[in-house]
Amino acid sequence: MESTSTSSISPASLLRRQIATKDEIVVCPGVYDGLSARIALHAGFKSLYMTGSGTAVSRLGMPDIGLTTLNDMRDNAALISSLDPSVPLIADADTGYGGALMVGRTVAQYMRAGVAALHLEDQVVNKRCGHLRNKELVSEDEYMSRIKAAVNMRTKLDGDIVIIARTDALQVFGFDVALNRLKMAISLGADVAFLEGIRTLEEAERVCKELHPTPVLYNMVQGGVSPRLTVSEAQKIGFKIIIFPAIASRAAFLSITKSVQYLKETGDFPDETAHVGPASLYSVCGLDEAMEFDKAAGGKSYEGGI
Repeated sequence: MESTSTSSISPASLLRRQIATKDEIVVCPGVYDGLSARIALHAGFKSLYMTGSGTAVSRLGMPDIGLTTLNDMRDNAALISSLDPSVPLIADADTGYGGALMVGRTVAQYMRAGVAALHLEDQVVNKRCGHLRNKELVSEDEYMSRIKAAVNMRTKLDGDIVIIARTDALQVFGFDVALNRLKMAISLGADVAFLEGIRTLEEAERVCKELHPTPVLYNMVQGGVSPRLTVSEAQKIGFKIIIFPAIASRAAFLSITKSVQYLKETGDFPDETAHVGPASLYSVCGLDEAMEFDKAAGGKSYEGGI
């Protein structure tokens, strides 16, 4: 059951308030489906991040090498954002999935899906995960066309979505070129800067300093190329948003692998999962709320409980 929470404040406005809150950093666990999102919401997170990598591996069963389409990403974002509209969702939008017209369509569909923010990057359409090697980038002009198309569509629809400019130019062209791309994107109307593949603490500190007061996002990928930063460490450096895109998918990969291997070897399930009955799982996914809604409408299906 989707959340019954209502608010006159748009998801983008909620996120803008979080970003603007002094002495705080927006912390977003990466989620990739309804269950991972429900678990993060149950834990009390006030914002979420929909990972493109997690979407690729969960919805397609394929690696993050540019195989997901706009429809794959939009549908997943719409599902996640609908669970609790009071918790803003930042969603990966890859390259925008084409030229300026497709970027505009992507922005419009993400806005209609209730997404608070999206990030657009400067890789070629057949992109790959930002923490893999040998990435190919489009020209500066083509990247700026993507950002301008996103900003123009937001204006045309008279709505709001936070536009995050991501560049992967650091690995390909170096820090100065990457920084210049971000500065140009900001001048066109991007709200947040995202330097992908940061390699050192010095680069992390410099990008925050050079782009201040524009908010900068840090991508904390487990096992990736960037330095491992805690929330407090990232905040101290100057980042206003930190995402942990692989926090759920890596945990699921490890736990499911362990459980199915145990089943294969022993013919039984691991003891640590024995206490997790259906009610425990469904409770995190909104069971109590659904029962209360049914009761308020005069339903009697759950009078005896579950």
